[in-house]
Amino acid sequence: MTTSDETLAGPCRRTVVATLGAAGLAAALTACGGSEDKDSAEPAGEQAGDGGDAAGSVLARTSDIPVGGGKIFKDEGVVVTQPTKGDFKAFSNKCTHKQCPVSSVEDGTINCPCHGSRFALADGSVQGGPAPKPLPSAGITVSGDSIKLA
Repeated sequence: MTTSDETLAGPCRRTVVATLGAAGLAAALTACGGSEDKDSAEPAGEQAGDGGDAAGSVLARTSDIPVGGGKIFKDEGVVVTQPTKGDFKAFSNKCTHKQCPVSSVEDGTINCPCHGSRFALADGSVQGGPAPKPLPSAGITVSGDSIKLA
């Protein structure tokens, strides 16, 4: 009986993670569906899987991101940090341990509430916890006081 219980637990977890990922992608694409992209002066993002339509939309103002801190954008799936004045970085908001969304940027790290993983503001590297690898970087551009998804 234990074997069948374990077999059922694996696919259920995968199904949940896949469903949440698909829902997040659908939400991101829906949020940007009404944008005008005809004859855009800015090139579309060239990274694989970047959502295309989201590229170029203003995510935040530079003044929204504190020096030595950051801000989480749940709907866009990114965390934007400013480790030092004028240096902006962006990372996925999904912890590399169990894909939980990070919940805070405090005390110089990006923090996951699920199992305590912490990541560096400057490069997303693991600073503590069970996360096996750094947060993946995300594409942004900074122009004037605007931070845009790349």
